[in-house]
Amino acid sequence: MLDIKEKEQTESKHYIFLVFLILLNVMNFVDRQLLASFANFIIPDLSLSNTQFGILTGFGFLFFYSIMGLFMGILADKVHRSRLIAIGVALWSFLTALSGAARGFTGLLLPRMFIGVGESILTPTAISILGDRFPQSKMGFVTGAYYMGIPIGAGLSLIIAGSLGPIIGWRMCFYILGIIGIFLSLIMFFIKETPRSITTENLNTKKINLKIIKDDLMKALKESKPLTLCIYGGVVYHLVLGSAVYDQVWYVKERGFDKAEIAQYAGYIVVVFGILGNLFGGLGSDWFSKKFNLGRPMFLFWVMLLLLPINVLGRIVSPESYIFWIAMMAGSFQLGSVYGPTFATVQELAPPHMKATMIAFLILNLNMIGMFIGTTGTGIILDTLISYNETAINPISEPYTKTLLFFTLISSLSIPMFWFAGKGLKK
Repeated sequence: MLDIKEKEQTESKHYIFLVFLILLNVMNFVDRQLLASFANFIIPDLSLSNTQFGILTGFGFLFFYSIMGLFMGILADKVHRSRLIAIGVALWSFLTALSGAARGFTGLLLPRMFIGVGESILTPTAISILGDRFPQSKMGFVTGAYYMGIPIGAGLSLIIAGSLGPIIGWRMCFYILGIIGIFLSLIMFFIKETPRSITTENLNTKKINLKIIKDDLMKALKESKPLTLCIYGGVVYHLVLGSAVYDQVWYVKERGFDKAEIAQYAGYIVVVFGILGNLFGGLGSDWFSKKFNLGRPMFLFWVMLLLLPINVLGRIVSPESYIFWIAMMAGSFQLGSVYGPTFATVQELAPPHMKATMIAFLILNLNMIGMFIGTTGTGIILDTLISYNETAINPISEPYTKTLLFFTLISSLSIPMFWFAGKGLKK
């Protein structure tokens, strides 16, 4: 009886810790999405072009976030993980506050680069810890719950932009969020390390050998086609997520919304339907995998296939149509439902001694390929079309709409990749 009570107390502590990690991930994505959420405030204030804005939200952030994320994943397999996360939270929070003082493109680019370094620590380290605290059978739910930080964080950043932006300005919002993050990092610093699932060797004493790590990564990808297909299916899907940083500008320029009003509308939709998507993706993929013995990528195949038509129509119809609003809800729901199954599959198929490293490798590819091409490519295409329209006899109408629709269609190539990954897992 005592053992059962102790087990329940231990499980309760794990869920409390999960909630705290979700809170950190919320802060992570609030800070990360601030530029996109405040796009209609920051772009005119700092006189930024679409290409410059794409660099700030794309390459300027993602290069350091992704490259350093791989090293942080390797480091997380070796050091005290709670303190490593605390250092990352403190770093990105301080630099978020510093970003509020930017007076131009360069002044915003430099802190954004190193914000990426701080934020690169959280997810591979957090997923590694959660993998040691929860059984594999619950990891779909656990990773889905952790990734509720994305819709909540992204939605809150939009709500902050729409409600507080016109009152206290975007700079003061950056200052306040930075201070909150530093406070949370102090709490994380004093949380004890979680015992690792591998007990046959002391990983903390092993030296980091990059050649061995590279060889292990390549071997794991070569031996598991479902793992490779799941990773790069996620990469292709992230093309549309990268282009979506221009959604707020699109709403104002080509759909006629007030910048503060649409930021709040979008924020509430992202929070509500993103959370529903996370719960559906986590719990639903666990149930689907057990019920049909097909694996979580096949679950993603059906979700994305069914939602594709409404996502395409949402880019075409006017805001007066109910389809426009349903598409906004569907996009947030789909975003939430993708992360739990994807990360749970990668965690499940990764070799036991390099789970955090494989998660970091996934994040590297999602951002350096998917998000980078989506954000930077969209900015370049938009500036090209807008420049062409200035002198063209027959200008191209609605350049934002056409560009965003293009990336929506390209990202749908992830659907067959998840299908083949699911079929491979069944075999």
